[in-house]
Amino acid sequence: MPHLPDVVLWSVPAFVLLTVVEMVSYRLHPDEDAAGYEAKDAATSVGMGLGSLVFDALWKIPIVAIYAAIYELTPLRIPVLWWTLPLMLLVQDFFYYWSHRGHHVIRVLWACHVVHHSSEKFNLTTALRQPWTTWTVWPFYVPMVALGVHPAVVAFTSGANLVYQFWVHTERVGKLPRPFEFVLNTPSHHRVHHASQGGYLDRNFGGILIIWDRMFGSFVPETERPVYGLTKNIGTYNPLRVATHEYAAIARDVRAADSWAERAGRIFRGPGWSPAAGRSGTDAAPAPSPSPAPTATSAAPSVEETVA
Repeated sequence: MPHLPDVVLWSVPAFVLLTVVEMVSYRLHPDEDAAGYEAKDAATSVGMGLGSLVFDALWKIPIVAIYAAIYELTPLRIPVLWWTLPLMLLVQDFFYYWSHRGHHVIRVLWACHVVHHSSEKFNLTTALRQPWTTWTVWPFYVPMVALGVHPAVVAFTSGANLVYQFWVHTERVGKLPRPFEFVLNTPSHHRVHHASQGGYLDRNFGGILIIWDRMFGSFVPETERPVYGLTKNIGTYNPLRVATHEYAAIARDVRAADSWAERAGRIFRGPGWSPAAGRSGTDAAPAPSPSPAPTATSAAPSVEETVA
């Protein structure tokens, strides 16, 4: 079994330090246009992050068992070497893109991920606003295990991916030089992802790299200041409601459905789907189109999701 560090645990002091620095920066240099900090919102985000640690520990038991069974069944083995580890991180980032995109366009998956988008603020504590139902994520990484990647390496690369994403949850960093913006997920790209404007919705799904969005038609640059939150904000700081509100909405829609086809659509189609209009007033936007809208301006989840 590979002996790899828990990168999320080792990064906690940096998370705390950077968050304090960001808070102080707003005190010293206020920005009236920025979303900034609000005490109740930040406390909710931190509470959701702490809660996710507890629930993730429970979900890991069956997930690790499934991964271990798949790993034992596959004849393939990829050794952990200095040059294979970066390649496995690249592969994990690719599957993260599809997991993240899937959690925006399939409603039952969105019910998990919507937690991370429920804040109307955008700061480093927003990175900690994590769901408590990350059991929806593990199927996206089955191909890695089937190809011979040890489950511990999947956990390590997922943790590294999420640690990287912590710093992109800020308005205090502007656009970086073009080469970085072209290849990497940056605060500018991720601000778009958390925005609720129509042209920004369901864009920029990348974890470490933004090249997947460029390749698969979901990239939009930041051209106007984002408005954060959901298209229909939930207006609560209650952690239990933040964690479950979309599941409750799905249950209501399924109970009110007129047919089994509609019930299936309410669960597995897009978050805004309805049988009459094709879209309803739920918390998310339609799935990304192959090319950006003309006026466009938009965790984690993983085996070890603690930031996104």
